[in-house]
Amino acid sequence: MKREEIKKNLERVEERIEAARNRSGSKAEVEIVGVTKGHPPALLEEALGAGIEILGENRVQELESKVEEIGRERCKWHMVGHLQRNKARQLLPLIDLLHSVNSLRLARILSREAERAGIVVEGLIQVNTSGEESKYGFSPEETVEAVGEIVELPGLEIVGVMTMAPFTDDERLLRSTFAGARELFEECARSVPEFEARHLSMGMTNDFEIAVEEGSNMVRLGTILFGERER
Repeated sequence: MKREEIKKNLERVEERIEAARNRSGSKAEVEIVGVTKGHPPALLEEALGAGIEILGENRVQELESKVEEIGRERCKWHMVGHLQRNKARQLLPLIDLLHSVNSLRLARILSREAERAGIVVEGLIQVNTSGEESKYGFSPEETVEAVGEIVELPGLEIVGVMTMAPFTDDERLLRSTFAGARELFEECARSVPEFEARHLSMGMTNDFEIAVEEGSNMVRLGTILFGERER
């Protein structure tokens, strides 16, 4: 896909986000993470030229190869997929934000590896507000307590919450999933002084407008911007 086509897609998405903000009365700016999983580096170059400022990847090895080819400083790099614990050391120098801090055990490993590398890693707490067994993340009941423990870990700065909604057309279920994550985001901000309520990452190609209406200020978009993956 060429730069001009991506730019047109981005403009249409921005218009839809603005309409969703207006419907909900939200004043929050919404950041767009361009999810480039499965696309070649040439497309990433086109994406950057079209105005995408944040690139998101799902797999550590693919992210590493793209950072090497594209450059670490040309954009912000986000890890948006599930992180295997044994990949933490490899990942941390590559990213600006990890969307998927989904267990205490992973948080402790991230803290240890960040300390070892002499860096501070920014992360989002992944919450499972849909109740799906196939989804990673903290349950609503354990989130606030877990965040209170995680924010005490050195080398790890928790700056928000992320959730993944079910792949469904059921608007009620989507709204309840997103509203639940927003409520946890707000509760953590009230209850945990060290929690920085900066990013509420929720919404993908099929549901981002509903997510924005429910308070998202960061959406993770792939197909709607870049078309179907090549692999």
